[in-house]
Amino acid sequence: MSHRTQQQAGFPKGQTPSGHAWVSVLSAYACATAASIVSETVTYPLDLAKTRLQIQGEVTRYTIERGGSVIPQRGFWKTTVGIVNEEGFFKLWQGLSPAIYRHAIYTGCRMAFYEMLRENILGKEKDGSFPLWKAITGGLLAGGLGQFLASPADLVKVQMQAEGRRRLEGKKPRVKGPWHAFSKILREGGVRGLWKGWVPNVQRAALVNMGDLTTYDTAKQFILKHTALVDNSLTHFLSSCCAGLVSATLGTPADVVKTRVMNQPTKDGRGVLYTSSIDCLMKTVRQEGFLALYKGFIPIWARMAPWSLIFWLSYEQIRKAAGVKGF
Repeated sequence: MSHRTQQQAGFPKGQTPSGHAWVSVLSAYACATAASIVSETVTYPLDLAKTRLQIQGEVTRYTIERGGSVIPQRGFWKTTVGIVNEEGFFKLWQGLSPAIYRHAIYTGCRMAFYEMLRENILGKEKDGSFPLWKAITGGLLAGGLGQFLASPADLVKVQMQAEGRRRLEGKKPRVKGPWHAFSKILREGGVRGLWKGWVPNVQRAALVNMGDLTTYDTAKQFILKHTALVDNSLTHFLSSCCAGLVSATLGTPADVVKTRVMNQPTKDGRGVLYTSSIDCLMKTVRQEGFLALYKGFIPIWARMAPWSLIFWLSYEQIRKAAGVKGF
């Protein structure tokens, strides 16, 4: 396609038309992976604090019978400060490497899948808009599929994040590093063990992704259509703020269940505490109340807001620098 034809089709000179399926998918994957590494590194301590908060209150007969002790429950700030004081400042990034591996798979794939669905499968309307129902469908499918592929890396990350608290409770260390955690999971549960907790994991990712991608895409379309703003950093900022709030609200309950299912000890490749995500959901509500499903909401939202902001601003700028039209 010539530069003149590209411009007639609405693409700035030198940019790649996103209608070209493979170029669009590969570009989205590469740009999203780069942007996610930046966002994950900056906001990771908030994710660690969130995980620690979510496994608080998980006191069971299994723990007591094995001589485990219980430490006082803490809020978000005390949890974060406690990690620094009791484990060291750099422990705030414990588990970062598998988190980056996860995003190289999850975020890269979800963005590529969504763009493929939007541009080539579900399709936009004649006026260039992407209807809400299509955005919701695309967000759910892209998030679920991307997270299924990334579930083993997420499992390793969660188990590494929980190690500091296990030591404080008088339990023996379970894993020493990402490779040790991966090998241990594979040895104890086989290949299927790498996907322990994949159901709540995929459920959470589908909801979060629906909230993030659907809200960002829809909010950006609305702003560009109904205001005088153009496709610039201010528009990206406003759209990402909306996306972060909706994602946190939709995803927190599933995130709590996912964390507990993935963090539970196993015997013969099966979870000791919960038989399924539904079982975990019911036990959590019954033993700790409905609001326990929103444990970690503040750090989740506090992390998703800057994560979404940094990611979308970085993603749009990286796309621009790479000569690809805006999302």
